[in-house]
Amino acid sequence: MFLMRIALPDRPGSLGSVATAMGGVGADINAVEIVEKKADGSVVDDFIVDLPTNQLPETIVTACQNLPGVRVEWIARYPEGGGLQSDLEALERMTADPGHAAETLVSLCPVVFRSHWASLLDVSDEPPRPSFSTTLAPDLTPEVAAKFAPFDSTHRTDLDADWSPGWGDTTAVVTPLTDDRVIVIGRLGGPAYLESEIARLHHLAALVK
Repeated sequence: MFLMRIALPDRPGSLGSVATAMGGVGADINAVEIVEKKADGSVVDDFIVDLPTNQLPETIVTACQNLPGVRVEWIARYPEGGGLQSDLEALERMTADPGHAAETLVSLCPVVFRSHWASLLDVSDEPPRPSFSTTLAPDLTPEVAAKFAPFDSTHRTDLDADWSPGWGDTTAVVTPLTDDRVIVIGRLGGPAYLESEIARLHHLAALVK
């Protein structure tokens, strides 16, 4: 299963053309979600697709980019059964256990925000330390965690290779929950988080009590 982020013209027929191109190389579309509409008349969509076992991902990339105005921004393997969870579903799970809403949001971030990992940092004292992290999160030692500062505002940060031992170029978003806790989410290799994704994370974080 693969996650593809594709920019395409925001006009009738564009989505159908992309779907037809994917079907032409044997891809099976499981889900589509509009991520962002841009002022230049394009739209960014996320697709979750299955490919035949003998099909290389480059094949579907080429099929899509042969279409006028279509650009594949990113393709990566996606966990089986991940699905495209809505922010509403995340909110429902957070409110079901308000005492652990922060941990619930962190655990859902890899799916809801197409991230490789997420961590909850305690920034009440120096240096900052992780208090809860998803399985694939890097080892956020105090020195590494400090690279995500400042912690009092929502922002995106891009980190070069080896920012943490064994990790390559990473794009991350930091958003405060309270004065002493922040959430950090990260993608290894990209794509960079869009402003709409950053705003969604900020909104969900603001609902954590």
